[in-house]
Amino acid sequence: MSIVVNLNTVLAKRNLKSKELAEMIGITEANLSILKSGKAKAIRFSTLEAICKALDCQPADILAYEKE
Repeated sequence: MSIVVNLNTVLAKRNLKSKELAEMIGITEANLSILKSGKAKAIRFSTLEAICKALDCQPADILAYEKE
């Protein structure tokens, strides 16, 4: 996949666990896990906004494009 999810890195820098983030933004740990693993086919802007707000970051901190 050309889109890489760097959510684990951002969480580690902030000493947060996936469970804590999931609770903060109101999604299930399973859905967050799908996103973190890069298996998600899409992400709602509202979810991306909630993640960025909770982690005080920009979308580019979480998502990156890499040429194959």
